Amino acid sequence: MLNWDHTPSLEPMRCCRAWVEINLAALQHNVRQFRGLLPATTQLMAVVKADAYGHGAVTVAQTALQSGATWLGVATVPEGIELRAAGVQAPILVMGAVNSPEEMQAIAHWRLQPTLVNPKQALVFSDTLSGLAAARPVGVHLKIDTGMTRLGFPWAEAVDFARFVRQLPHLKIDSLYSHLATADSPDPTIMQQQQQRFKTALGHLQQQQLLPPRLHLANTAATLADPDLHYDLVRVGLGLYGLYPAPHLQSRLDLQPVMQVKARITHLKDVPAGTGISYGHQYVCDRPLRLAVVGIGYADGVPRVLSNRLQVMVKGRLAQQIGAITMDQLMLDVSHIPSLQEGDVVTLLGRDGPHIIGPDDWAAMANTISWEILCGFKHRLPRIAVEQPLAASTAVQS
Repeated sequence: MLNWDHTPSLEPMRCCRAWVEINLAALQHNVRQFRGLLPATTQLMAVVKADAYGHGAVTVAQTALQSGATWLGVATVPEGIELRAAGVQAPILVMGAVNSPEEMQAIAHWRLQPTLVNPKQALVFSDTLSGLAAARPVGVHLKIDTGMTRLGFPWAEAVDFARFVRQLPHLKIDSLYSHLATADSPDPTIMQQQQQRFKTALGHLQQQQLLPPRLHLANTAATLADPDLHYDLVRVGLGLYGLYPAPHLQSRLDLQPVMQVKARITHLKDVPAGTGISYGHQYVCDRPLRLAVVGIGYADGVPRVLSNRLQVMVKGRLAQQIGAITMDQLMLDVSHIPSLQEGDVVTLLGRDGPHIIGPDDWAAMANTISWEILCGFKHRLPRIAVEQPLAASTAVQS
């Protein structure tokens, strides 16, 4: 008999439909792999912006710090506040440009460290802090543009920038950094040009006794590509999550994918030949088949452009997705997989038996990059932390 006065708990429902599994053992392994690549004098920043590339920022940050990372990188002030509110005490660099006094006050209150990209921003920051009672000096990071042509002050004017910021009250310069535009390319020409500009700026700063105490340039690709780019700190994002920025960098470390995406079959039916499947009848059955409806769709992060191209894994076998992927559901041809039932688990990304499907596979089909695939999984998919045995190697997928 139902108890109508009892409020059902959401917890048992977390994996009723679809979810993302985060393998903490793989994450720990990846952090230690990068830590082992670096000299003792080079620190590791775990980049956990965009909810740790869709993996869950708080859990990833805590695990990465326990495994050897010492810094965290975020893109926005609220991302940093989320980590502080969860009890994370490590230094947190806000890599996006902050301009409003409200954000600057929040940075000071939550002990975050902002990126400064121009003198006007630095002046507003200093003036804002001057209006706060008992404001502590805030560590700031100067960003120079060496060729990314995004955020940053011109590299050739680094001395003027550093001199201006240094004389402002309430600010102390903790680092100078830049970002590489082509570190994942097999052709190092542009990366080397950016590195030379960075070195030239450092030389000018050193001559004027303005060199900051910490320097950093390398993202994941640069960290893997060239030890000369490591400096005092490296900023590792994609590699933390077990993916390689480019195929030619796969031999540098044995990285393990951290994310698996799973969903359940919600309905099974037999359909005759000639039946149209889903919106627009993009797929029409050329034979009788067994159809499985799966509770995940493009509103969860499965790209609609993969309709009729996607393969998934069910009970260690591959199954073809058919028809247009819809907002909350997609359909599979499971005619060749016997004894399926509603509730059986479908693995969209990850490993099942001999098969591995990774974000790189989806990215290739969707003509995008694996970063976008990872960041596309929405928050209505719960993140479930698991501890799974590591595979011997995941550098080669099939």
